[in-house]
Amino acid sequence: MSMATASRVVLIGGSAGGLQAILTLLPGLSSRMNAAVIIVLHRQSRTDSMLAELLSAKTTLPVHEAEEKEPLLPGAIYIAPGDYHLLVETDHTLSLDYSEKIHFSRPSIDVTFSSAAAVFGEDTMAVLLSGANSDGVEGLADVHEAGGITMVQDPETATVDFMPRHAIQTVPVDHVLAADVMASFINNFAGVLAG
Repeated sequence: MSMATASRVVLIGGSAGGLQAILTLLPGLSSRMNAAVIIVLHRQSRTDSMLAELLSAKTTLPVHEAEEKEPLLPGAIYIAPGDYHLLVETDHTLSLDYSEKIHFSRPSIDVTFSSAAAVFGEDTMAVLLSGANSDGVEGLADVHEAGGITMVQDPETATVDFMPRHAIQTVPVDHVLAADVMASFINNFAGVLAG
């Protein structure tokens, strides 16, 4: 793995039913993808440390909970820790924030998506999955406005269709796909690590 920070970022957000979609798409991600992946999943508590272990079982890419001031490296998957907002900083590092919940959520998908769009611009892909609230929709709009790519789970395939349906009705969405075909789009966007 290169120690240079990632020049592209893939953002994946979900709420109720989102974990199932992530577990479906994760095995298809290239082991040599040239982008950092950030997962923001609504969770119940900060002690839910089993998530990284669960996701690690589905991919050869390294998966762990994000830490303060950690650099975003290509080919790595970062999980927003429970009960913290996760932001992308201009130097391509991550920061944790304990400010108010947004859409009753901390971590908030909107917070991560919007901060990443401001830093990575057109080198951002944002994926919004199954869920029961509207978190992530404003973030998707910011990614679109920054020139990035927006992808939403096909509501017909989502466990809870409110979040993807609301996004499609509200934001210009580039791709509406079932979770099991998302990985190839993500791989194409991310490119392949040299060497």
